[in-house]
Amino acid sequence: MCLGIPGQIVEISNVEHKLAIVNVGGVRREVNIACIVDGEHSPVSCVGDWVLIHVGFAMSRINEKEAKRTIELLTEMGEVQTAIQAMRQSNTS
Repeated sequence: MCLGIPGQIVEISNVEHKLAIVNVGGVRREVNIACIVDGEHSPVSCVGDWVLIHVGFAMSRINEKEAKRTIELLTEMGEVQTAIQAMRQSNTS
C-alpha cells in the first residue's frame, strides 16, 4: 500500500532546487518541497511546517494535530514502521 507519511521540515538543504530535510519518526530525509512552495510560501518559510510526504515529495501541508493523528492511525495499521524502515534503508544505499 502506498501512503503519504507526515514529517516535519527541519531545514532547507537547497533553496534553488527546493529541497528540505524532514524528520519522520526520528529519521531525517531530504525531500522535494516544490509542491508546497508558492508566492505566499518561500522555501525558508517552510521550516517547522508539517507536511505529507509521498515518494520523496512534500505533497501538502498539514497541521500538527492532523500529523500526529495520522501517525497514530498509521501506527495502528503497522504502516509507520514499514515506511520509516524503508527511509532508513534508502539513506544507507
